[in-house]
Amino acid sequence: MTDEHIPDPAVQVANVQEIASDLLVIPNRRVQLVPNIGIIAGTQAVLVVETGIGTSNAEQVLAFASEAAKGRRLYLTTTHFHPEHAFGAQAFAGQATYLVNRAQADDLKSKGPGYLEMFRGFGGPIAARLDGVRVPTPDVVYDDEYDLDLGGRTVRLRPTGRGHTKGDQVIEVPDAGVLFTGDLAETGQFAIFPWFPPYDTDVSGVRWLAVMDRLAATRPRLVVPGHGDLDGPHVLTDVRDYLRELRDETWRRRDSAMSQDEIVAEVRAVLIERHPEWVGREWIERGVGCLCAEHAA
Repeated sequence: MTDEHIPDPAVQVANVQEIASDLLVIPNRRVQLVPNIGIIAGTQAVLVVETGIGTSNAEQVLAFASEAAKGRRLYLTTTHFHPEHAFGAQAFAGQATYLVNRAQADDLKSKGPGYLEMFRGFGGPIAARLDGVRVPTPDVVYDDEYDLDLGGRTVRLRPTGRGHTKGDQVIEVPDAGVLFTGDLAETGQFAIFPWFPPYDTDVSGVRWLAVMDRLAATRPRLVVPGHGDLDGPHVLTDVRDYLRELRDETWRRRDSAMSQDEIVAEVRAVLIERHPEWVGREWIERGVGCLCAEHAA
């Protein structure tokens, strides 16, 4: 990945969408390394979901959320520790209470510094966005689950267990039927497998598939994926079905005498033929590597 291939990951608050009463999304517009950002309001408080990458993006989000809050208390949460989701949280310090699940807090502490340096290494607009950024420390860390009362609206923060990362968390807004998934679900692209042995091997295709089975059974009205377009519950089943395809095509070949390079080439060709319009084809190889390792185990 080089800087000329990466557009500036700028959050555009002007494009905000109201998806339910007092529930806004700043969409990522399919810009790489820009997440979908949520602003969920109750009568007493407002919760922001995701920061965007770097303090400049986060300051825009904070300013927008503060204006929407009109004096109500502010909270911040993030779906997982990756830089475009969480590495703007320092802008919220003293202005909002930052709360996450314990596994995500552990990821931030143990893996955050390495990811910060890795992303700075991309150069160009990514490095510029991360200038002066510090790995954030949450204000509140919960263990099993957390029900946040915003006043007339309760938002459920739920860790899913290991999938895309060890610390994945989904955010449910039950009265609106809305689910924020982070990078457990995305639309219009191949699932992102942060499989970087030996430095990071926490992603689990097998457990991710089980998570998607559970989430699909909840049938939310609207899914806000980590990246890509908002849509109905089929977003969850589409990702689940793709992960199943990836597993089955990989394991079928893993049982033969094929080398991993041969497995990657064949599985890549099969999946691109089935999903020719999807972007992020580079993640197929990472997914195959992860699932080969899990099959061997």
